[in-house]
Amino acid sequence: MFRSIVVPVDLGEAALSRAAIDRAVAFAKLSDGRVMLVNVVPIMPVMMLDTVPVSCEAEVADKAKAELADLVKTIDLPPSRVAAVVRIGGVYHEILDVADEEGADLVVVGSHRPAMATYLLGSNATAIVRHARCSVLVVREAERRTSVPIG
Repeated sequence: MFRSIVVPVDLGEAALSRAAIDRAVAFAKLSDGRVMLVNVVPIMPVMMLDTVPVSCEAEVADKAKAELADLVKTIDLPPSRVAAVVRIGGVYHEILDVADEEGADLVVVGSHRPAMATYLLGSNATAIVRHARCSVLVVREAERRTSVPIG
């Protein structure tokens, strides 16, 4: 079963991240595994360096570390089986690097339903699926359906 599980966390997409975390925790409980939450702070584009303070990335990373620490406290696993890390860089590159460093056998990533823009431009979830050296589970957000009576 899965003993080392990496979960990318988008702090701006709480519901989507929570669905992925909950699925990862369920797998970890089945196999006495551990979960590593990963948040990636994107690198500041060069064109913004003149208008944004140099310390901006570090400040965003510090805020993300605090938010991840709070999130870790909500996970129903012993503290020794949950960890979190904030990286700065390209999202899918950093996720894949952490998965390799952790010897992960599963990455659980939350993803929206594909849209036309995703098909044309790609997404981080797509890149993770394509390039991961381990299994990847894509957890979709719950669809909002309205029931229509039949007959």
